[in-house]
Amino acid sequence: MNPINWYPGHMAKAKRQLAEHLKYIDVIAEVVDARAPRSSRNPDFDDLFRTKERVIFLNKCDLADPSMTEQWSRHFRAEGFRVGKISSILSDGKSQAIRLMTDAAQKDVDRMNAKGVQKTVRAMIVGIPNVGKSTFINCIAGENRALAADRPGVTKGNQWVKITPYLELLDSPGLLWPKLENQADAMHLAFLGSINDDILESESLAWELLRELRVLCPEALTARYKSISSNTSEEELLEAVCKSRGFIKKGGIFDTERAAKVVLDEFRGGKIAHVTLERPLDSNKSEDLNPCE
Repeated sequence: MNPINWYPGHMAKAKRQLAEHLKYIDVIAEVVDARAPRSSRNPDFDDLFRTKERVIFLNKCDLADPSMTEQWSRHFRAEGFRVGKISSILSDGKSQAIRLMTDAAQKDVDRMNAKGVQKTVRAMIVGIPNVGKSTFINCIAGENRALAADRPGVTKGNQWVKITPYLELLDSPGLLWPKLENQADAMHLAFLGSINDDILESESLAWELLRELRVLCPEALTARYKSISSNTSEEELLEAVCKSRGFIKKGGIFDTERAAKVVLDEFRGGKIAHVTLERPLDSNKSEDLNPCE
């Protein structure tokens, strides 16, 4: 597959808007995808938000391997971040998320209390496209207050959402960075749907995903697509999915385009396996864990 070029023109404007809002913000809540915690972090955020208190939320943890999510939690805590684990769809972790954001601003809250003022904590929710920022806010709010969809680019502008009398969240558009040197990381983001599918060739992408899942969780892959076995060659992976699902056109032609769409949709929906695509950099110091549930 050719290198992925992924930086839409509106991203530069979105970055400027984030910087402009920082003067109103007490806490930065960075949402990452628990299935790819390294790839789904924007490296520009470290510089952009260096003066703010920060919390990292491992979102969609119900779709990731729990043991690996715990490893990533320890990894980010060791780097000095507060860390929360959340499944937006299942509404898990709501009270913890609120506590982490308010605790991060506790010094400012105490300072204002000493002046007789009850401070409202304002947190900006940031992340790359399609990590679930808007769904995260709706989970915390308990209702659909922010626009959300399972595709990148739905949030076009900044939206304030009041959570409690003294906690407000600012939703923001997903922000990528201009250049990604590591194409493996770019591929992981494409698997997750953080890069618009329209700029990629779905059959090649699904084939790359099948190759990776075959290494990470071969038993789960075979259980989902019965025609994939240890004897299936790499070149035959998409055809094996076609055989498993009966995606065969007239004349015995495999409908690999349809198979590719199914593979990507089922992976993103957690139907193939609860899998984490990446390990923390210091994972060699930890016990050898199976990367999928």
